[in-house]
Amino acid sequence: MGRGRLIIVATPIGNMGDITYRAVETLRGCDLVASEDTRNTGMLLKRLGISKPQMSFHSFNEEAAGVRIAAELEAGKAVALVSDAGTPGISDPGFSIVRTLCDKGFEVTMAPGPTALIMALVLSGLPTSSFTFRGFPPRTPSKRRRFFEQDAESCYTMVYYESPHRLLESLSQMLDAFGDRRIAVANDLTKMFEKIIRGTISSVISALAGEKGLLGEYVIVMEGSSNSKPRQQKGNKYKPEGDGDGK
Repeated sequence: MGRGRLIIVATPIGNMGDITYRAVETLRGCDLVASEDTRNTGMLLKRLGISKPQMSFHSFNEEAAGVRIAAELEAGKAVALVSDAGTPGISDPGFSIVRTLCDKGFEVTMAPGPTALIMALVLSGLPTSSFTFRGFPPRTPSKRRRFFEQDAESCYTMVYYESPHRLLESLSQMLDAFGDRRIAVANDLTKMFEKIIRGTISSVISALAGEKGLLGEYVIVMEGSSNSKPRQQKGNKYKPEGDGDGK
């Protein structure tokens, strides 16, 4: 029996209709599902009519989980890696497991699917030809301020994730660090009450301040600085937004 393989499986971020045929086939055909939360994944599997053994992996046990998955792959098993929602490894656990298994020479592939940052970026109305994803800002105000200050001169569209509890505070610090740039704030993407607020940072703060009970994770997309230009690589001229066909 040869070595098995790891398949990273992206799952819906809200709307179950976004599950792909390949994701379903992968979950049906694998021997083991490595889940960020076995309860959440258990509900997903039940909804799909799939019964599979699960093992838990999260940010506190990734090293140990990687060892177990490597052993399963060595035994010829196919293991599917699933986070709570969206694409594993994108502001979710999974990166260190993938790196470890790649370093050990195991086959690692993916059933791609939903990712909140890409959906928010495309719907923001801001340039998409070049962007930087920065994940979640630090929780403490002083570290968060320095985090934003590092991005102040970037000419690229910036994408951040933020929790509802820190959203307004982060936006206020962004206003201080960047000035009143254009942004888009997305919430409940793919769900019934999907919302995207577009405008300047100050206008979005005003709009959100009037809302009661901010819930769910938010994606913040912000335009880059107009005071700096992208560095041109030798033999590869910078192409402004709209020149490419996206292929």
